[in-house]
Amino acid sequence: MGVLDNTFGAFLIGVVVSATLYGVTCVQTWYYYSRYPSDPWYIKLMVGAVLLSDSVHQALITHTVYTYLVTDFGVAADLGKLVWSLIIEVLFNGFTALLVQSFLTMRVYRLSNKSLVATLSVMTLVIGEFLLVVIYVAKAINMTTFAELTALKPLSMSVNALAAAGDVLIAVLLCTLLQQSRTGFRRSDTMINKLILFSINTGLLTSICAVMSLVSITVWDGTFIYIAFYFCLGRLYCNSLLATLNARKSLRGDTRDENMSLSLQGIQKSSNSTGTAQKEYVRDEYSSATELKSAQAV
Repeated sequence: MGVLDNTFGAFLIGVVVSATLYGVTCVQTWYYYSRYPSDPWYIKLMVGAVLLSDSVHQALITHTVYTYLVTDFGVAADLGKLVWSLIIEVLFNGFTALLVQSFLTMRVYRLSNKSLVATLSVMTLVIGEFLLVVIYVAKAINMTTFAELTALKPLSMSVNALAAAGDVLIAVLLCTLLQQSRTGFRRSDTMINKLILFSINTGLLTSICAVMSLVSITVWDGTFIYIAFYFCLGRLYCNSLLATLNARKSLRGDTRDENMSLSLQGIQKSSNSTGTAQKEYVRDEYSSATELKSAQAV
């Protein structure tokens, strides 16, 4: 192992940053449940599941850093041994990513008019990433030292590569599909511009974090810098999901009606028989159990 600064020092920084992001997660979760009480039960359940997975992950990495830096303080030989919680946390991070990326995949599915090609392309990466996570944990759980863990480096790199590829593909598909949904009307096109920018921003942080974890394990071999980035990845997934759900009213520009929420999931245009009136319907199946109010394009 390298010196403490870029091993357990990086480890500690990752836990501290992750804990800070977890605080943001808790605030965003409270805001979601208080702001969107009319959301369907399955969306509320998904948010609860993501928060639970995120909480367990934070507890596991806290246990890990406490064991290395407090319980085993002064026992240099124990620093080379694996703590069980360091392995199990990978599974919960992967589960959080699975939930969030699956949610965004459903948005691709609805916005693409249920295109199987687009949907399956994303789901292949999402499911593939989670399967690799399960394989990684299954192999690593029986290992006892960091030296043994280096044998799984290619698998770890593959997990981060698939995570980054999935996030980029989702963002590209959403932006492309939204671009194709332009109507030429100022109000609807402005709304679509906001959605495109928001799609890029929410996918950018998770992609960068996954890429940095991948680069770190490749360039700074023998350090724990990649672990620090990976610790934060699940937290960024959780916050990107909550930011997407919580921003619906502000992006729409109307906070008075819970049913008027902005969507990445379904944009449908309609016109009357004379062609003199044209309306754009923006529906969010994840934000309301009722049909959303239509907006007159001007």
